[in-house]
Amino acid sequence: MSFELSEEIQAVREAASRFAQKEILPRVAEDEKKHQFQRDLVVKMGELGFLGCPIPEEYGGSGLGFLAHAVVTEEVSKGSGSLRAAFNMQTMGTAREIYQYGNEAQKEKYIPKLVSGEWLGCLAITEPDAGSDVGALRTRAIRDGEVYILNGTKTWITYAQVADIGIIYAYTDPSIRYKGLSAFIVDMDRKGITTVPTADKLGWHACPTGEIVFEDVSVPAEHLLGEAGRGFEYCMGSLDNTRLTAAAGAVGVSQALIDESIKYAQERKQFGRPIGEFQMIQEELARMIVETEAARLLTYRCAMQKDRGEIRNTLETSMAKYYSCDVASRVADSALRILGAYGYSAEYTVERLLRDAKLYQILEGSANIHKIIISNDALGYRKANR
Repeated sequence: MSFELSEEIQAVREAASRFAQKEILPRVAEDEKKHQFQRDLVVKMGELGFLGCPIPEEYGGSGLGFLAHAVVTEEVSKGSGSLRAAFNMQTMGTAREIYQYGNEAQKEKYIPKLVSGEWLGCLAITEPDAGSDVGALRTRAIRDGEVYILNGTKTWITYAQVADIGIIYAYTDPSIRYKGLSAFIVDMDRKGITTVPTADKLGWHACPTGEIVFEDVSVPAEHLLGEAGRGFEYCMGSLDNTRLTAAAGAVGVSQALIDESIKYAQERKQFGRPIGEFQMIQEELARMIVETEAARLLTYRCAMQKDRGEIRNTLETSMAKYYSCDVASRVADSALRILGAYGYSAEYTVERLLRDAKLYQILEGSANIHKIIISNDALGYRKANR
């Protein structure tokens, strides 16, 4: 499988790299320190077309595809994990999900405003007692004439406090687990919706995260996404997309950690020599580089399959997500060993990148969930690409 990038994708990659260098890096440390959401940068990414790669032009996207999306996500992630989240909230978790499962009116109304950054979106699945076990959701949406009445609580929701719309998962028929789950496009300013910021996180401080409480929220029936009872199918399909974005983000932060480590190894001297001349440093760097390249190839393979129409490539998506995010954590640890005390200091970029990297093992399905998907497929217990 060849991963040669087209001229169009190379151009958008270069544009994303310039954006990261000129717009993100000069302010990321201060914004992270102040926990300041960078909405203006999300809008700029929308204006540059970064958020619309896997969205057709008729709905405001560029139609460049999933590989272009992965490449752009990787470049932005080098600068900021907080901004990387926008590729899920604006693109994969909302716009692309509406494109795949919504009706024409929903596509025309919501997708252009999401990929442009005019409206912010959120994806609400996780609850206090339902994380990896999606079937354990307790949020309910009960039909009452031409509306659904929504009640429940969502937690650890990215963009909860700032989102204009959210795709909310709730049971419309709690008596039939999984087959009674549905999805709704909800305007986040509706009466009965309250949000509460989550406790301070280890990293991604410029990315708002919160809890959403729904108390007798009236949602028009036409805001049902797709068909009632197909929410679990839509949720899994959405995760196949958002997990690609997570994998690309993990590759990006790994590459940034490598770049910082090489720079430090060339400049730092001990015993009269640059530390890059010492074999133990070279061993760390070689492993970081090879594992990151392997993660990149798994991620690009996943993206290219989707570009060929293999949208539900769950197995390959899980492989890319699990391995890339695991690598990001290991590369971060290696970078800390290379920089020593300086890597632990907020004065150096590695300290922030290390905190960025650790989250990738948790979001969009933990490492253990992906191991289950991969091993069950190999054993024949449950085929992933069904």
